[in-house]
Amino acid sequence: MLGQEPARAREARFEALMRVVVEPLHRYLLRRADAGTVDDILAETMLVLWRRLEDVPGLGADPQIDPDDVLPWCYGVARGCLANVRRAERRRLRLVERLARTAPPPGAGEADHAELHAVLGTLGSMDREVVLLWAWEGLTPLAIAEVTGLTPNAVSIRLHRTKKKLAALLDRKNGARAGHGTGEGRSNR
Repeated sequence: MLGQEPARAREARFEALMRVVVEPLHRYLLRRADAGTVDDILAETMLVLWRRLEDVPGLGADPQIDPDDVLPWCYGVARGCLANVRRAERRRLRLVERLARTAPPPGAGEADHAELHAVLGTLGSMDREVVLLWAWEGLTPLAIAEVTGLTPNAVSIRLHRTKKKLAALLDRKNGARAGHGTGEGRSNR
């Protein structure tokens, strides 16, 4: 019982702090970051504030919090979280550029898979992930289930439907059916 009281008091202090700083920090971040990342940066800021609750200047046991006492420090935390996101984005862009420069151009004998990549782009993210794990990584439905968190049955169904959809989208004209042959994997005994 005694161990819960400090936790409750800490939660109450954090909630009181949030009531004071969430709106100003959200406005601060909206003016400095794109709208798509503001909520993520704000969430990261709140996490840091939770972890460092004891370090927030002007935050005592009193439920009344003066915004002038706590906001400057909280703005500094938000600024640091924003800087982390910007650094990560710059690293990601540098990596993409480096990979684009080092990727070998398709050779004369290699097929251009632009149509396939375009069709893959039309699939839902989970369907695309399932089919790529199967086709490119050579995983079985059981292994794909472990990677994705789906059941093996759900993976098999998604894989079947997605391969069928891909075949239709790629407009196979050679008459060959997608998938495995009917006798494949069966014993003649």
